[in-house]
This record gives sequence, structure tokens and C-alpha cells, in this order.
Amino acid sequence: MADLSTNYLGLELKNPIIASSSTLTDNVESIKNITEHGASAIVLRSIFEEEITLENESFIKEAVKDGYDEGLFDYYDKKIKQDNVNKYLKLISDTKAAIDVPVIASINCMSNHEWTYFAKKTEDAGADALELNMFFLPSWVDRSCDENEVIYFDVVHKILSQVTIPVTLKISHYFSNLSHMILELSQSGVKGLVLFNKFFSPDFDIESEKVTPTYVYSNPQDIALPLRWIAIMSEKVECDLVASTGIHDGEAVVKQVLAGAKAVQIASTLYKNGPEQIDKMLTTLEEWMNKKGYSSLDDFRGKLGYGKVSNPALYERVQFMKHFGSQK
Repeated sequence: MADLSTNYLGLELKNPIIASSSTLTDNVESIKNITEHGASAIVLRSIFEEEITLENESFIKEAVKDGYDEGLFDYYDKKIKQDNVNKYLKLISDTKAAIDVPVIASINCMSNHEWTYFAKKTEDAGADALELNMFFLPSWVDRSCDENEVIYFDVVHKILSQVTIPVTLKISHYFSNLSHMILELSQSGVKGLVLFNKFFSPDFDIESEKVTPTYVYSNPQDIALPLRWIAIMSEKVECDLVASTGIHDGEAVVKQVLAGAKAVQIASTLYKNGPEQIDKMLTTLEEWMNKKGYSSLDDFRGKLGYGKVSNPALYERVQFMKHFGSQK
């Protein structure tokens, strides 16, 4: 029988399928259902930076003494934010009590401001690890790419100074030099990188002439982008890589492990097919491994990575020469 276990962030997982942050991971009953169908870890629904605030006046006073700008506190409605924070911390502790797989807290980051104190709260509540869902849209024309990218490292350094649990970053592919950024982030002290996060995408309703959300779920074809970059970077980074977006079935899991991923994160396929899809994905993975004679994931992890294939230029080719080139 094939061994599907893997190690991610120093956490022992029974298989490589992790339920990623979504509304499906924002309540204990749904989470229990997902884990009963085989998810090896849970990333809780992200708490957004705007939801985080200082919990009491005494903390604020101490923070001001330490040099924090008291004017920042005026931005928040303290009561609403306090309720959000307490609710999230309770979700962590309740989930830990209800399931026997690792629970990963998630913060959606928008800045490097004083909210970073909250990371320690997630650790105290029992989280096994912390995922920072980080993306700063490079839409500010008055801020250079270097200025934009340094924020990532500022956040990481502040968070790492607060917690002892492993920290992982979920990032996008929107960087001027993606391979360099992935490498630099892997050397920052984080234990993992998740490639890549999926964003809200605007569309236009031409009848009402309003902006509307679209492309909420990923499609199987979306696997191509993280597959390419997991394969290119898996042997170069100094932390674990996890694949996310476009992973809808067991074959996609096999592909990402072949590329070098330690695990995968799924959400859209759970919305579309229910948590039972995890059972099917694990069955496909195990049957494929048995057919190929692999006894563990390490037996084939990274086998099709950049440095292992006979023609690594395939990962760098971006133009459709073969399919759309001139025909003779």
C-alpha cells in the first residue's frame, strides 16, 4: 500500500491534500466534514488585515509607549474589530479541539503596519502554523517595484519576530522577476511558499453598467501557471513549496508532486464537487503510485522538475512556435 504522507512546514501530514482558506473553512462543522473525507490539514478562512485591531485600551496605551502612532487607532471601529478578532481566535481553538490534523491560521495582508501583533494571538489560540496571504497590487504608479516588493520582507520580519510557529506565504505571480522573488522569500526565514493565490477579478455588466465579480472559481486549466513555477523553483528554494489554483482532481495532485510540490491546496473543486472529491483524488493518487511502483511521494517528487528533465527549455518556452508558427 502506497504511503501518501508528506512533511510540510515541519508538520507531518497523512497525505498532500490541504483544504485552503475559503468560506468552507470558516466553521467547525464544515471543517470536520472536509477532514473526514481526507484533508490532511486545514487553512482557516483568512482574517483580513482590516478586521484586526487592538483588543483593549491597556494594549493601546502600551503600544503608544513603545512608539506606535496613536493616530492609527482612530481608523478602526474598535468594538467591531475586537469582535472579529475574538471570533477568529475562537475558531482556531474550537477547530483544534474538533479535528486531529494541523490547523493553519491565515491572515490576508495589505500593509506592514502594527496589526502584526495579531500573529502571536493566533499562536496562543493553538494554531499549528500561520499562512500570510500576501499581495500588494502593483497599481500605484508612484511606487516602484522595489518599494512594493520590500513590503513583503518587512511583513515577514515583523511576523517572525512575534511567533515561534512556522510561517508560510501565499503569494501571486505578479513580480517583475518572479524567480528571484521566490528565491529571496524562501531565504527570509519562512518555512513555506504557496504558489499562487487566486484573486477577485472584476467584470463589467454592460446592461447595468456596473462592475461585477467574475471567475470566482479556478478551472483545471489554471494548473499550468503554478505547475511551471513549482517545477522551475522546487530545487532552488530553501523552503517547502505548495501548489495552489487549478488543482481539481487526483491527476493534478500527481502532476504537482512530480513538479516538486510538498503538498497542494484545494478550494474550487470542493465548492464544485463537495468534500467527497478528496476521497476520489486520494484514490487516484494511490492507484497511480501502485501502478508505477512508487511506495512514497518522495520516490517521484520533483522527477519532472527543471533540473531533472532532458529539455528544461520546455519550462522557459512561452511562445506557441509549434502550434501557431508558420506552416510549410
